[in-house]
Amino acid sequence: MTAAMITGATSGIGLEFAHQLGARGHHLVLVSNEDDRLAAVSAELAAKYGVEVETVLADLSVRADVERIADRARTVGVLVNNAGFGLQQWFLDNERAAEEALLDVLCRAVLVVSHAAGRAMRDRGSGTIINVASVAGWVAGGTYSAAKSWVIAFSEGLAGELASSGVTVTVLCPGLVRTEFHQRSGISVDKASERLWLDAPRVVRDCLADVGRGKVISVPGPIYKGLAWISRIAPRRFVRSGGKLTSHRPPLR
Repeated sequence: MTAAMITGATSGIGLEFAHQLGARGHHLVLVSNEDDRLAAVSAELAAKYGVEVETVLADLSVRADVERIADRARTVGVLVNNAGFGLQQWFLDNERAAEEALLDVLCRAVLVVSHAAGRAMRDRGSGTIINVASVAGWVAGGTYSAAKSWVIAFSEGLAGELASSGVTVTVLCPGLVRTEFHQRSGISVDKASERLWLDAPRVVRDCLADVGRGKVISVPGPIYKGLAWISRIAPRRFVRSGGKLTSHRPPLR
């Protein structure tokens, strides 16, 4: 079984991808900026699934670290670009450095690592790229939404470029998922309706099923499928209004 690289692999959706891909027999390359968690997660996955687990400590807002990850990605058969974070404030209230770091992790790292892995996969005639975006990518809700919109468009374009090459590209667009994401970003989720929440195992399971079916866009759950459809056909002035209303709400991921 081929190796699977997962960025942001020590918590949340990334950790769930590691579990489910490990259960399928993939050797794992775990990328995270959390040194302490990497060791514990690596030991757990290796013991549970009997697969080789390689760990790479990296900060994807640092260009040299991204280049190291890109070099390693050339030899994997599955790439999951999952690493990400959110910001608490309006765009103009955040420091520019924080906004630039957000784009570096959510967009630039996805571009660089996908370019390296995608070329190698195309040359081999096989491979899978999964980019984790968000249903927030279809609304106008600040920098996070803008970044995830880029990931969606980028993934669709790359999927078209790699059509008939043996390489598939799927972009995962979840809504609110029960993970540490919001807590670690310092974002309150107390007012979010219980009906909107998804569990990480289901999100990843549905995504991998969509990958198997060759789907380019994977949106888990009927509520978010409906919201994604509405946001894509609604007049943009309504989408902008909705984005303004949700700018202080938790990023949908």
